[in-house]
Amino acid sequence: MKWFNRRKKILLTLGILCILSAMFLFFPEDPPLREVRTFPVMGTVARLDFYGNSRTLLEQAADEAQQEFRRLEAMCSIYDPESELSCLNRSAFQRPFHCSEDLWEILQYARKYYTLSDGAFDVTIKPLMKLWGFHRKRSTLPEQKEIEEAKKLVGLDKVVFHDSDRTVRFSVEGIGIDLGGIAKGYALDKAGKKVMLLGVNTGILDLGGNLFCLPNPPPGKKRDAYRIGIRNPLNKNQIMTVVSMRGAAIATSGDYERYVVIDGRHYTHIMDAKTGCPVSNMLSVSVIAPKGVDSDALSTSIFLKGAVLARKVREENPAIQILIIRRKPEQPEQILVEHFGSVWEKEIAVDR
Repeated sequence: MKWFNRRKKILLTLGILCILSAMFLFFPEDPPLREVRTFPVMGTVARLDFYGNSRTLLEQAADEAQQEFRRLEAMCSIYDPESELSCLNRSAFQRPFHCSEDLWEILQYARKYYTLSDGAFDVTIKPLMKLWGFHRKRSTLPEQKEIEEAKKLVGLDKVVFHDSDRTVRFSVEGIGIDLGGIAKGYALDKAGKKVMLLGVNTGILDLGGNLFCLPNPPPGKKRDAYRIGIRNPLNKNQIMTVVSMRGAAIATSGDYERYVVIDGRHYTHIMDAKTGCPVSNMLSVSVIAPKGVDSDALSTSIFLKGAVLARKVREENPAIQILIIRRKPEQPEQILVEHFGSVWEKEIAVDR
């Protein structure tokens, strides 16, 4: 009888274990915790969207990413007279300016892309941006004489870099550096690194449309990557195509993002240093790259140089994916789409 009761207990225990095992196998795990945060920074809105199993860790990751964005904003702002970049612009003609490690690093990236783009990507564009009303509104178009005078103050070849002591010196008075085409991508990399060092590897950092997708896929969904929509440059409310990615960054430069309106016409903020005028006919360029600083700088560079530079970049680094949407110069009403890389859909429709 005791043996029988013991056997019943064993069978009952095994039965309970089987039920618990079945529950574990057939019922999904509790969904991970989520931390979503939005805040203004760098002249735009940032959005952090993280997943994990620790509320404390997620909040810490969001805090550190936000602090990193704000720290780099304080370094790179041309509107804050006390920023490191403003101090450099104000004093580098009189004497060499000693850069912090971060400012020096971002300037080295700027030098790299100035060379790669044959001078098209040029962070000394500040005098032209000011002339065209991006720092202070104007109601009339600049005269050609004004443009030519401003162009004399533009050119990274007029900036002397001393690598041994991280100093910068301007060879011409009136030069000004504007890091608007590269700073957001750099900030994404720095913030993303801090987040991953904490152990948060699932989610997205979005800095005004410059995105970095963390390496782990989104939770609770039957796909192994984040799906990112590319906006139609002719209709901001329409998604033109979708790409899947993770562990990489994407940036889009478009003529609809930031512009001034003069005499009823809008002019993009992406300035051609060679002509001294905003770029025309190009609508948008999207670039996917392993690092945010590369996607940011390349989207601007290719917006300026077009498919010629896109092909050169792809030959040197096949991991980079590029999508160009532009107007046909001789027929502005006709839209051309060029894609370089395997992630873009073969047929991409651009509806007006």
